[in-house]
Amino acid sequence: MKYVSTRGHAPELSFKDALLVGLASDGGLYVPSQWPVFTQEEIAQLRGKPYVDVALQIFEPFVGGEIDSDALRSMITDAYSTFRHPAVTPLVQTGPNDWLLELFHGPTLAFKDVAMQVLARLMDYVLEERGEQLTIVGATSGDTGGAAMSAFQACKEIQTFFMFPDGRVSDFQRRQMTTLGAENCHAIAIDGNFDDCQSMVKAMFADDQFCETVQLSAVNSINWGRVMAQVVYYFTSALALGAPASKVSFTVPTGNFGDIYAGFVAKKMGLPIDQLVIATNENDILERTLRTGQHSLKKVVATITPSMDIQISSNFERLLFEASDREPAIVRGLMDSLKQSSSYDLPASVAEAISEDFEAGRATQTETLAEILRLYTDAGYISDPHTAVATFVAKQNANSDVPMVTLSTAHPAKFPDAVQSAIGLVPAPPAGREIAEDAREELIRMENDIGAVKAAILTKLNVVSTRDG
Repeated sequence: MKYVSTRGHAPELSFKDALLVGLASDGGLYVPSQWPVFTQEEIAQLRGKPYVDVALQIFEPFVGGEIDSDALRSMITDAYSTFRHPAVTPLVQTGPNDWLLELFHGPTLAFKDVAMQVLARLMDYVLEERGEQLTIVGATSGDTGGAAMSAFQACKEIQTFFMFPDGRVSDFQRRQMTTLGAENCHAIAIDGNFDDCQSMVKAMFADDQFCETVQLSAVNSINWGRVMAQVVYYFTSALALGAPASKVSFTVPTGNFGDIYAGFVAKKMGLPIDQLVIATNENDILERTLRTGQHSLKKVVATITPSMDIQISSNFERLLFEASDREPAIVRGLMDSLKQSSSYDLPASVAEAISEDFEAGRATQTETLAEILRLYTDAGYISDPHTAVATFVAKQNANSDVPMVTLSTAHPAKFPDAVQSAIGLVPAPPAGREIAEDAREELIRMENDIGAVKAAILTKLNVVSTRDG
């Protein structure tokens, strides 16, 4: 399997190289050169198998034989041994044909763990094989940073730096990053919003000298390995609800578009998905794009669902590539327009192709709090606010003849203030996932200045190099 850039000017890469590079040298995102497609019989044979077995079957065509099957199985098994639930991503029924797919049973109580735990082991395996080292720099709106640091803390050849918008993540999310105590993991609080952090990451990747100096890589959802790992739970949940004999729909709370794009990949692979519904908060650029055909950036509004407080949805570029019939010139034109004028208009053919696979809706903060209360009152279920955004949107798009699976992306304990405001209860983290009140926090607070951030990273790497030497 070869991997190509959505912008067409970067070299084709192998799976291992795409895994380590993350972002393409032309600013694009890597995708497989072709989609592996399973027959309905092959999909049916996955029903009832353990999560690890399904993951191995999904991964193998993307890995393309570059990693031995036994080694791949060992890494997958080890990754999901860190999860609290034997099903890894269990389904919970909340209505006659309404289901929640709980993705928060990993070490940091967020869906990011599902992919990040595997990604860390894959990257560590390849680096050890090659005798190389990497520096990971990423941006997080809350969950990715904690999940990445938790996953990569045991990787000897990787230094990890994550920027997050200061004061715009929950206390629990921040403390998951700042109390880890791992020497190779560094949290950087930026005086700005998530898009500022993400823009700095992209600018670092565009700086060839900086990339070469630090051996830069990415593990945000722009990394193909993340998307690949997320495809698995679309298969396991759909199989549990009757696929491939019958269709299943999914509603996904999303900001950066990676999680729902994985559902699109599952559909391309042959999984019979009826609807893919994008759920957003007031930062509704994805909903507006599907409704109007215009992708136009607005100021980010801080909400009770901070992981969706985003205007630049990086993985949407991957969808544009597919919707334009894999024509990189169209993607480059749209991305150039976004950079120059903060907007672009979807070509009619692209808009039509997207509308064939996706629908979208939004929920305000008031609607989100009311939905948390409704879920608790009607089903006895305590949800985090991001999940509530999605269940609210799911209700507007449900088809009574097709099961609707809403992705529950975080444990409610990560957002106690919002949950308490809605139902009057403070959700407690599961046993063993608590963070001690007196745990020491380590972080670097910085202005929104890419030069200063680069300097801080270089300084920290020099300190590490000196200590190791």
